[in-house]
Amino acid sequence: MTVYCGRDFSAADILAIRRMMEQSPTLQRTPLSRKLCELFSWTKPNGELKDMTCRVALLRMQSDGLITLPPSRMPGGRSKPHFPATPASDEQAPVVQSVHELAPLTLRLVAGTAASRLWNEFVQRYHYLGYTPMSGAQLRYNVYCGEQLVALISFGASAWKLAHRERFIGWQEHQRKKNLQLVVNNARFLILPWIQSKGLASKILSMVNRQLPRDWHQRYGYRPVLLETFVETQRHRGTCYKASNWTLVGQTVGRGKKSRVHSQIIPVKDIWLYPLRNNFRAVLCQ
Repeated sequence: MTVYCGRDFSAADILAIRRMMEQSPTLQRTPLSRKLCELFSWTKPNGELKDMTCRVALLRMQSDGLITLPPSRMPGGRSKPHFPATPASDEQAPVVQSVHELAPLTLRLVAGTAASRLWNEFVQRYHYLGYTPMSGAQLRYNVYCGEQLVALISFGASAWKLAHRERFIGWQEHQRKKNLQLVVNNARFLILPWIQSKGLASKILSMVNRQLPRDWHQRYGYRPVLLETFVETQRHRGTCYKASNWTLVGQTVGRGKKSRVHSQIIPVKDIWLYPLRNNFRAVLCQ
């Protein structure tokens, strides 16, 4: 049994994939992934096929020499997303009042192509990590003070394995595989550089803690029970997470998600967690 993208694949499963490709040699990767999701009943909680996840799994199987996929229609690979700066993301009027003196804050889900591209442009231009596309279930928000954009924040798939998180939850391996989707990662959090409002970041996090479970359920059909994020220790102290009652549980080892080396190759980060339900451990350890 081999695990790819959170799913166990037996030798019989790999054989079934090979047979499908042999029987339909002209089948391209996208329709192949959809047919395999139907064959294996590999779906999201809302019933949609996990075809994007399946394509990632197929690529990893090919890297491990288990299958040979049909040639990609884009031999050079997909071009890296590029969001050049435009006047739409130029610096705006500064905000220096404390959060208690501001107009009411609102979280607005990013929806539509134009809004999505603009969100990506802001993050690419002003976040130190830039823009990186997320795969799988995800939500992105714009944060407004009145009608002025003050911050951007996104959530997506959690880290596959994280020793300090697993100890905090009390997870066994089979429980982690089954319930990992109930943990959601805060991938990006950007307060725009001309916004200097004391207490704003922690206020936004507190709002997200309340609103995200409802929005996630409405879009994907289930509610996450735990949030996680990573704070690069050389750049930030995680003060806003502490102020909004997140828990610091440990640090990463700096090897990255897919690295096979045993030494640090990327910056060490603090691991912060926030339970969205009092009984989160009971739910995650089912």
